[in-house]
This record gives sequence, structure tokens and C-alpha cells, in this order.
Amino acid sequence: MGSMSQRRPRHRTFPPRPAADPAGPCPCGGSAAYRDCCGRLHSGRATASTAEQLMRSRYSAFAVGDRDYLLRTWHPSTRPRSLDLDPGTEWVRLEVLSATGGTPFHNEGTVAFRAVHRAGAREGVLDEHSRFVRHEGGWVYLDAIAD
Repeated sequence: MGSMSQRRPRHRTFPPRPAADPAGPCPCGGSAAYRDCCGRLHSGRATASTAEQLMRSRYSAFAVGDRDYLLRTWHPSTRPRSLDLDPGTEWVRLEVLSATGGTPFHNEGTVAFRAVHRAGAREGVLDEHSRFVRHEGGWVYLDAIAD
């Protein structure tokens, strides 16, 4: 049996990212400044009115390192206990490919998107078709739909 000092930590802990520039462009690609776009949702001053708006705000949360917002907007049945964001990953661009349902008049919706990220000199692409549902009156991320 190994000693406690030889055990590997269960979760990696990363230092927080620098705060997003409130007057700068929103990472989601919207035309408004971060504070007037996804920053309103991250701070709790507003809630997403559509599934697509929630997806865009979650992308922005990954980009600015807002772990708490990501966990808060994840359905309790699929939410991980913790979430470690790699500060070496830069989220570069978001492209919404399609959306179904997810309006203020729906209880569920899907959004297909492509998110481009960079780690050092390597660029990668995340393609996902996400499912969103209303939970306790607000939109939350449920899961990714397998292709």
C-alpha cells in the first residue's frame, strides 16, 4: 500500500483564467459586447430565453472559464460533480449549424454547432448536437445526441 503523499489527486485544479473584458466582443460571436450579451447570463442578471441562447452562453462560459455557470446550467440528472477547464485551451470560434424547438414556447430543443479551439499551435474542432430542456422554468443543457 502506498502512502498518502504518493496518491494522485482525484481532480486536477487549474488557476482561474483572467476575467473577460466586459466591453470586449462576446466569445459567442454576437454583435454585442460581452457584458451586454453572454455576460448578462453569466452574472445572473438575465436568463436564456431560447436553447440556442443558452448554448451560446455556455460556449462563452467555456471561453472565459466560468465553471460555475456551466455547472449551474447543466441538468441535475447529467451534471458532473465537478468540472475542470483547461486554461491551455482557447475557444476561437462558434458556428451554429442548426436548431430545432428551443423557443420560449417549447420545453425542449436541440442545437447543432461547431466550436473551434486551439491548444498551443494545434487547432481542433468540436462538432456536437446538444439537447436542452426546461428545468425549474429555465433552459439547461441535458446531453449530446449520439450520431
